[in-house]
Amino acid sequence: MDCCALGAGPIDAAEAEHLAQRLKALSDPTRLQLLSHVAARGCGSVCACDLTEPLGISQPTVSHHMKKLVDAGLLTREQKGRWAHYTAVPSAFAELRAFLDLS
Repeated sequence: MDCCALGAGPIDAAEAEHLAQRLKALSDPTRLQLLSHVAARGCGSVCACDLTEPLGISQPTVSHHMKKLVDAGLLTREQKGRWAHYTAVPSAFAELRAFLDLS
């Protein structure tokens, strides 16, 4: 029988709150789709204008969900003229990966 454990041990209340915010942002299917479009670009940014058509959602809906992902620290947002451009934050995913690693 294989056992599993958190490598770093139990987390405190502040870390739990921090991780819960990130996991909550990821718990929405639309946000996961949006995130996958941004992450597919690797280190490149994605214009919000390029996210409405592939997902079949309106610009206000994109903006709403992207704000949640930015607030959770999973994406960064940069205004370029009229449009917002988003980039994944690799360190945020490394942190989640480390927490979820039960090996």
